[in-house]
Amino acid sequence: MTTKTFPLGGDLTVNRLGFGAMRLPFRTLAGPPRAPEEGAAVLRRAVELGVDHIDTAGFYNRGDVRANELIRAALAPYPDGLVIATKVGPLPGPDGMPSGQASPGQLRGLVEADLRALGLDRLDLVYLRVGGMSGPGGESVAERFAALAELREEGLIRHLGVSNVDAAQFAEARAVAPVAAVQNQFADDTGLLAECEAAGIAYVPFFPLGGGGTPLDTARLDRVAVRLGATPQQVALAALLARSPVTLAIPGTGDLRHLEENAAAGDLELSDADLADLEG
Repeated sequence: MTTKTFPLGGDLTVNRLGFGAMRLPFRTLAGPPRAPEEGAAVLRRAVELGVDHIDTAGFYNRGDVRANELIRAALAPYPDGLVIATKVGPLPGPDGMPSGQASPGQLRGLVEADLRALGLDRLDLVYLRVGGMSGPGGESVAERFAALAELREEGLIRHLGVSNVDAAQFAEARAVAPVAAVQNQFADDTGLLAECEAAGIAYVPFFPLGGGGTPLDTARLDRVAVRLGATPQQVALAALLARSPVTLAIPGTGDLRHLEENAAAGDLELSDADLADLEG
């Protein structure tokens, strides 16, 4: 890890270790809402620990507990330099899960809803989240990305990103408007990562500590963690940051202890031998 910061979009310098807000409204995907005061305490402590990049979405909610409203209640008026990224595109299906997709004409309403919930006049970064609960690929993104690009021209959005995309969709979006960040599920997508590196585009994996049906390779992580006196999760985050200068980590939690543990991973330095062990 050569640097701890990254110029998101070229003009927003953020710490490469940020925070994901998905877990603030609930403890488990199938569980009840989390008490709002717990999420608010985590957000305030995250900022105290140096987090200046929070990743959220309007569909991060459980019952009446909504991540965007928690962020506003806990942190507004926002400290200087705090970057809030959000995602639009998914719509709730019959079961409440974000399995549907917004049309180009519906995206303005979703962006405006995020602006209201967060209490902002402009969103720093808005991702077009493609697809429902499935993996990337198989559909055009140009028309929807163009709709967001129009909102960017109006001044409602500062930078645009894409999420859950394959290489073809990434290229399609870049042909429409500048892409500042890609947010895909953490995987060995070396081709897309290389494209981001070459263009200075942030690569922001979601589920960096497992989740979403993708567990961590704990056998390798445990060996390095024991050697460094760290946890496997801390090693996983440090390895992600060491992988490329354009990778940003957004581990999410609603637990103060886990937050402190994740934040400490930013100071964990992995040697070439550690990285070789992790790569097998």
